[in-house]
Amino acid sequence: MANGVGFVKSCLKDRVDAIDEFALRSEGFRDLCDDFEIANEKVRWERSTAPERGERLAEYRELIDSMRAEIEQTLDRAAVVPFKPPRR
Repeated sequence: MANGVGFVKSCLKDRVDAIDEFALRSEGFRDLCDDFEIANEKVRWERSTAPERGERLAEYRELIDSMRAEIEQTLDRAAVVPFKPPRR
């Protein structure tokens, strides 16, 4: 699997099985994991002396929090097993 999936598994260790299962089925989820990994590589701004450093780091934190919530919500929705409607 992609590196992003491995990164997400390292962040959400209690959901490794669900991450593996859903990543096998969903290219969109794998892409989200890759994007989450890239967003977490904010080292460039952490080392920066640019005046906008603080603002950019805050934006990255917000983005990372939002993406983490999206990943967790996606896994929660994928874990729901729909019941078949009753037969008539």
